[in-house]
Amino acid sequence: MPFLRLRMDILASLLEKMPAELPGSSALTLFFLFCKLTFNWKNMLSKTIKLLFFMFVLLCAGLSAQTHVSVPLENKVYYILEQAQLKGLCAPLSGIKPYTRNVIITAIKEILDTENIKSLNGTEREILEQYLEKFAKPKDGMDWYRGMYHNETAVGKNETPLSLNVGTNLSIEASSGIYPSFDKRYFGTEIWLRIYLNGDIGGNVSWEFSGEGGLMKAPRRELGNYWTYYEGFGDLDKGGYLEKQGYVNEEITVFGEPLTHFPYSYKKRWDASVHPIRSVADFESWPIGISGAYNLLSELSASFFENILFLRLGRLSREWGSTPLGSNLALNQAARPFLGVEAEFRPFSWFGISTMTGVLEFFNTKGEKESGMTSQNAYSITMMQFRYKNYFFLDLGETVVWPKRFELGYMSPITNTIFYKNNVGDFDNLGMTVNIKAQYPGIGNIWFSLFWDEAFWVLDWYELDRTMLAGQAGVSFALPFLSFSSMKMSYTRVNPYCYTHNRIITPWYGNNRMETRYTNHGASLGYYLPPNSDEILIRLQTVPAKNLMTHLQYQLIRHGADFGSQAVDGSNLNSELDPNGRDGSNPVLKRYFLHDGAYQWMHIIKTGAEWDMPDLPVSLFFETGLVFSYFTDTVGYKANGGSSRPYKRINTSEYPKSTGFITTIGFKIFSR
Repeated sequence: MPFLRLRMDILASLLEKMPAELPGSSALTLFFLFCKLTFNWKNMLSKTIKLLFFMFVLLCAGLSAQTHVSVPLENKVYYILEQAQLKGLCAPLSGIKPYTRNVIITAIKEILDTENIKSLNGTEREILEQYLEKFAKPKDGMDWYRGMYHNETAVGKNETPLSLNVGTNLSIEASSGIYPSFDKRYFGTEIWLRIYLNGDIGGNVSWEFSGEGGLMKAPRRELGNYWTYYEGFGDLDKGGYLEKQGYVNEEITVFGEPLTHFPYSYKKRWDASVHPIRSVADFESWPIGISGAYNLLSELSASFFENILFLRLGRLSREWGSTPLGSNLALNQAARPFLGVEAEFRPFSWFGISTMTGVLEFFNTKGEKESGMTSQNAYSITMMQFRYKNYFFLDLGETVVWPKRFELGYMSPITNTIFYKNNVGDFDNLGMTVNIKAQYPGIGNIWFSLFWDEAFWVLDWYELDRTMLAGQAGVSFALPFLSFSSMKMSYTRVNPYCYTHNRIITPWYGNNRMETRYTNHGASLGYYLPPNSDEILIRLQTVPAKNLMTHLQYQLIRHGADFGSQAVDGSNLNSELDPNGRDGSNPVLKRYFLHDGAYQWMHIIKTGAEWDMPDLPVSLFFETGLVFSYFTDTVGYKANGGSSRPYKRINTSEYPKSTGFITTIGFKIFSR
């Protein structure tokens, strides 16, 4: 202890002599000096704690507070910044989202402080100034417009700023789905009240904790049953070899998309389970009737050297990639949040590397214990980002879903996980991702994305189920004469079995067949489409006035049926690929999109808007449109040696056509 007091005295004297804003080189000098003074100390644990304390004080002292709490991906400011980059009004931002408030403020100031401001119209300047004010540091005391209380103080000789915010927000929406062909009407609701606490510790560290409770109802229909492999799998399994290896066919119940929302647009907002009002002690997987639930989000973030190094421990929604928001195939905002440790290092304007390891959560379909027993997964992703000014973007990344254990190779950003898997055994679900985007500022951009699940190359990649690929090509145009307006067009294809994985027995979990699908809480970590689907998307979005954002969208989604007598194997996130005959010798494992069974076609047209009421902390929003759905079918391709046949539109009790009119309306108070 005398040694500790001696070194702390030295540290105190050094800190007293430090300037108010310590240059980076001086910080490094003092860091190495302190390391030298403590080198001979035998107690390594105490020395580590002391070094961490020193670095924390050193980096936080004497700086003004800069909030590094993340901004939720649902915030409209992401679209505004995306359009600003499309027009070349600011330097390219990182593809690793969510951004912090500090990053957003810095980007907006860059736009408003450069000559590029001349190319903005009056409405666009008002919009940017509005967001700059919205994310600015509040004054001490109660702010009724934001629904929060703010307090800031300074501690220590260097007057390190500490701040605390306590606030709330409320979101209420009602939704309906009317289906004249079924003579059915469905109603849903989402009511969520959030309470949050956040603050800053010096100029580098921020934290937040929020809890949300809600009532919801999202009716959906039971469609039928589906085999995780395919009907008839294992009939020739002599001696039960496949079953002994963990390859067991299982019949599951398939449910449709929520009937009061547009297909593949509903994101579960609750954690763990829902609790029906009729019996709040029950744990159920879906709010068919009015149910209560909660969610908890948290983060501890630190930014150093003007955002060159960023660290975060948090449970929140994320999206990684340089493609437009909502388009990424590897880690998409449509995924459920999970707890992860992430780091981003951007030493140059043209290069950055990011890494994250987190723990995935199970989907309670069979009860907490049984569902959780086979869903004990961790997730790691590493992505390198290359930039050439505002013209060319390249992302290279790799992902892995792995049954939880202390596997350092997957946590390390400098270890290639695909090759590392060969060193530790084939128990994990690995993938690769590539994003390429070319842009001409002021005109538009074009991009191509690829996610390669179970990265494995075969010559007949275009026809085998073994090639579990998801690909996307798209283009975005900036629309002149309209404020922050754009037209986005994209085509996305998700092959059969993409985002899925075989259940497999692992040594450290006994005889349990562990599920390592590319999912979290039952939802894909990647794109929102299920396997064996494609999508054509056209979206027009504009901000015609300071407080108003509108959109008009068309989608054509085609998806292989995962239920009924003409179900197509590999069309569900629970699908599992037959381990035998993957080279094409098994005709079942060849894919003929639209020609190998029943497929649902969905034409979706919708429009919506969100309006922030002037001088009131209230936002009104609505979305309405129609969904025209029908099925096509073809019979006999498997019995005919694998040759495909033309498909035709059908209308049966098993695969009916329908038209649905969907409407959602609601409001938010104190939305951030």
